[in-house]
Amino acid sequence: MKGPDATARGGQSEHHDDASKQLVPFYKLFAFADRLDYLLMFLGTVGAIGNGLAMPFMTLILGQVTNAFGNNFGDPGKLFDAVSQVAVRFLYLGAGAAVLSFCEVAFWICTGERQATRIRSLYLQATLRQDVSFFDKETNTGEVIERMSGDTVLIQDAIGEKVGRFLRFVTTFVGGFALAFIKGWKLTLVMMSTLPLLVAAGATLAILVSKMAGRGQVAYARAGNIVEQVVSGIRTVASFTGEIKAVEDYNSALKDAYNATIFQGLVSGLGMGFALFTFFNSYALALWYGSRLIINEGYSGGTVLNIIIVVLLGAMSLGQASPCIGAFAAGRAAAYKMFQVINRTPQIDSFDTSGITPGTLKGDIEFQDVDFAYPARPEVQIFKKFCLKVPAGTTAALVGESGSGKSTVISLLERFYDPSGGQILLDGYDVRALQIQWLRRQIGLVSQEPVLFGASIRTNIAYGKDGATNEEILLAAQLSNASKFINKMPEGFDTQVGEQGTQLSGGQKQRIAIARAIIKNPRVLLLDEATSALDAESEHVVQEALDRFMVDRTTVVVAHRLSTVKNASLISVVQDGAIIESGTHVELLKNPDGAYSQLIRLQEVHEESAPAVDPDQVAAPNERALSRSGSKNSSGRWSGRWSFGSRRSRTEDVEAGRDADPKDVSIFRVAALNRPELPILIFGSVAAVAHGIIFPAYSLLLSSMLATFFELDKHKVRTESNFWALMFVVMAAGSIVVCPSNLFSFSIAGSRLVNRIRQITFSNIIRQEVSWFDTPENSSGAIGARLSSDAASVRGMVGDSLSLAVQNGSTVVAGLVIAFTADWQLALLVLAMVPVLSIVGLLQVRLMTGFSADAKTTYQEASRIATSAVSNIRTVASFCAEKKMLELYKQSCKKPLANTVRIGYISGAGLAISTLVQFGSQALIFWYGARLVRQGKTEFKNVFKVFFAIIFTALSVSQTLGLAPDLSKVKASVASIFATIDKKSKIDAADPSGRELEDLKGHIDFRHVSFRYPTRSHVPIFHDLSFSVRAGKTLALVGESGCGKSTVIYLLERFYDPDGGHILVDGVDIRKLQLRWLRQQIGLVSQEPILFTGTIRSNISYGKDGTVTDEEVVNAAVASNAHEFITSLPDGYSTQVGERGIQLSGGQKQRIAIARAIIKQPKILLLDEATSALDAESEHVVQAALDRIMVDRTTIVVAHRLTTIVNADMIAVVKNGSIVEKGKHSDLVHVEGGAYASLVKLHAAA
Repeated sequence: MKGPDATARGGQSEHHDDASKQLVPFYKLFAFADRLDYLLMFLGTVGAIGNGLAMPFMTLILGQVTNAFGNNFGDPGKLFDAVSQVAVRFLYLGAGAAVLSFCEVAFWICTGERQATRIRSLYLQATLRQDVSFFDKETNTGEVIERMSGDTVLIQDAIGEKVGRFLRFVTTFVGGFALAFIKGWKLTLVMMSTLPLLVAAGATLAILVSKMAGRGQVAYARAGNIVEQVVSGIRTVASFTGEIKAVEDYNSALKDAYNATIFQGLVSGLGMGFALFTFFNSYALALWYGSRLIINEGYSGGTVLNIIIVVLLGAMSLGQASPCIGAFAAGRAAAYKMFQVINRTPQIDSFDTSGITPGTLKGDIEFQDVDFAYPARPEVQIFKKFCLKVPAGTTAALVGESGSGKSTVISLLERFYDPSGGQILLDGYDVRALQIQWLRRQIGLVSQEPVLFGASIRTNIAYGKDGATNEEILLAAQLSNASKFINKMPEGFDTQVGEQGTQLSGGQKQRIAIARAIIKNPRVLLLDEATSALDAESEHVVQEALDRFMVDRTTVVVAHRLSTVKNASLISVVQDGAIIESGTHVELLKNPDGAYSQLIRLQEVHEESAPAVDPDQVAAPNERALSRSGSKNSSGRWSGRWSFGSRRSRTEDVEAGRDADPKDVSIFRVAALNRPELPILIFGSVAAVAHGIIFPAYSLLLSSMLATFFELDKHKVRTESNFWALMFVVMAAGSIVVCPSNLFSFSIAGSRLVNRIRQITFSNIIRQEVSWFDTPENSSGAIGARLSSDAASVRGMVGDSLSLAVQNGSTVVAGLVIAFTADWQLALLVLAMVPVLSIVGLLQVRLMTGFSADAKTTYQEASRIATSAVSNIRTVASFCAEKKMLELYKQSCKKPLANTVRIGYISGAGLAISTLVQFGSQALIFWYGARLVRQGKTEFKNVFKVFFAIIFTALSVSQTLGLAPDLSKVKASVASIFATIDKKSKIDAADPSGRELEDLKGHIDFRHVSFRYPTRSHVPIFHDLSFSVRAGKTLALVGESGCGKSTVIYLLERFYDPDGGHILVDGVDIRKLQLRWLRQQIGLVSQEPILFTGTIRSNISYGKDGTVTDEEVVNAAVASNAHEFITSLPDGYSTQVGERGIQLSGGQKQRIAIARAIIKQPKILLLDEATSALDAESEHVVQAALDRIMVDRTTIVVAHRLTTIVNADMIAVVKNGSIVEKGKHSDLVHVEGGAYASLVKLHAAA
């Protein structure tokens, strides 16, 4: 059986694999730079080129110093003067290089971050402007967020500091070879003979690395989508014990990424090994041929050294540019999909300002011969020659079976989609000719799926109108009967509603959604089961308000409950995408055999058990609106939660189970996670040590060779040159072994660590209690971004950075050993320079740590906003809120952008100081070395041994300092990761402890239960709640919206634990029962059902652990009345439901959710408005099915519609956090002035 992702992206995997092979031309990565960016790039380029030329000039001065030593060793006094004169040039060069290196690093980091931030915003803007079909077919929320948080990092890498680094290395390469040709073209040509091999190897390396990078991105995008789905639907996952399935799906996605990454490491290692093999063989050839030129053509030793060193630096620079090429390839691959979206012009462009904007609007609506099929399922025709006419100021009601196409009318009117044929006219204008923002501003939508954003109640209502005043907000709340419950809250209109309104009841959310539509004051009103989530009292008042509001407005009402539309000007019965009957309520009833009359009779049959109440009057508006909303905010959640306007204290942070400031974590804890790879790390470290020794050994060979060049005996020059050349061949052979071993080993260890961290973190995340997910910091968008960026930072440390650190460590040790062996006095002087370099590096790391940690947090806030905007795209589009969302996102990016600019300046200053110190130390070494030679305390060849040893040691130190930005990110990421891993769940589904009852009967007791939601601890929900349900009996809970009925279900499922009292099952406190076992005994059909991306089959089978047969799936679908519509689909049970079931109607989704609960065969059944999304015929059959499966099962039913629970064994009225009345329907309905009797009267009045 598959979990949430199961066949998650089945249809799209091929498409993505093709896309991964595509690359954006490199120059197009800079397509979104502005004038300041061009200036920064120009200055950065000047700095990089100047900095790159500094190294060839350094070798020129080095050649002059060598000649000063070699030509004057017979006269120490003259030697000292000549060397002193040349050595001061190092200082001049160092000062210039320091300024240029600052320009290079600071300006490229700055412009890279600026452009990456702009690309993020443009990608979000482009995503929000797309038509709804784009989200149906081509992307999902998880992928969008993964690209914004992951792929933009790769793009930033490709257009930021690495460009400066690449230019510097290429300039060193070109400048070095130019200088070499000037100094001695023959020797340079010989050394260049191996260049074609290097170019071929580099090209192959770049192609393979970019291919693997693309595959890795696709796999990580799939993993990101799984995280988004699981976290946003955490209540559903917990209820159906789907945690293990989720982890398995996540691990499967990570495995694909792991395979791509380790192959990338192998290719990089082979490329580096081959490069060094070629380098050292070319130097063996150069030394051998250089000695011949000294003997035969009068070359000086300094000239040969100058050429060899400058070619070495040029070639090394080419090698060091290779990782940059890899980063460019990864950035180009990442940019392909993002730029494709940015450049995509949708058929329905919500940002398009063209089109007609009539001065006045009457509101005449007409559908003329409309043909339509959803783009994601073009083979299923929804409308064929569909016609509908709604005169201005009248009300048209659409009724019919679930899935008949009623809600499609609303989607077409809002221009979420365009018809494939025919016309939709508004006041005679084709809606396609109207300016789209203007059109949507004329329409007020109260959807089946009420979406609230993670802000205050005031902000949510104000979304309906730009610049809404406080008085308008208050009036809209009063008209929607929302002000009463809002004013009861301690923070009133400033109360934070939570992600997707999770802190409010269904009815409260719906009333705020109605207020949001009322404040818009639209000419056209679209009501898709607008009052379905309300209790009888609220519904009565709100319906009156809506009736007043509908006067003189064109209104289209979608309804299953026919009593809500009997006063409509026109009622149209929709069946199979066509209107089969139209007229007023009275007219349609005159035809007893008509479709409308049949629907009325079906509802009468279903409701006839309600005594003394007229069926039409009882059949109040159906709850489908809220139930259908579950497809988007199941478990009360969707994916984006923002905290703008929220006020959280540190105390609340601690109560929510997280530290306001994550504690520093020892790096040894990360090392412990890598323990299984210890043999690989040891092998890789040995190879890294050997790799690190290569260049100090090179310095030893080269300095020894120098003495040979200045020998007067030509025979000795020839024989010793042959020997040292042979030693270089030996080094070349060693390089081709140690480099691949080093990089491949660390690539394996790093990739396994990042997978392990992601797996452990994700596994611990889904073990957390539900209240943990109620906080803004733990929304699906924030968690997805954390898993992506944190793990990537740590992987960089263990892969590239740790390998380089070990390699550089061995270089430093070997260099110092050689230096002290050659001349301890000179080496001591050089060693005195090391603390200066270390202090500079330490200061750089310290200053950066705070900035990166802060930037990390603020980018999570940006991710939350983006997730909320993308996942709620229909609501955002309907209220023309795209620009508002974009502005919020841009505001949240300002702080991290400023911090990164500061990081750029600090990094640039750090590199500038270390460059100055490096050149200054070289000048000091030669000056002091010449002084020691003059005093007879050393020989000139020992000076060069110390010099070359320290040069390569200094290069290693500067490389390590270059890791400072990475290390600061790693520190913040490690703290974030372990803060999540160390968080102990208060209600842990993975905890194996607890009792499992052998023969569960299902007796339920609530004893003196008190409870408050952790995120609103000041609002009591229950106070001394007590009731019992005998095994096999049915208890119905009724009461006002927001009184706590659904909270009973949450407590039984142990989504939360009570603050006081006890909840018993068969006499055992549920906290003593094994949690996973308990949830397996409970079948939940929520008020807000969620379906996961995948097939219908995988969604139904999700309800049961273990292997599920096709027969079981079909039986469950038959029982829930889903089998007929499933088999009518072209792909049957293999039909993809889309993200959160978006490809299905509300009733279809609800029936699949019921089938998922039925297949579980639970002992306890919890029904939270289980049939509310169904049409009359489906509801009648499904209710009968539920009645059958409720037999001998303990059942708790939450209901607003009293007709659904008249046969319950016990009815309990919940009010003010306790049971105020209970009994059978027949008894309670006759209690004079009783709470239940009052509710029945309200229904009758409705």
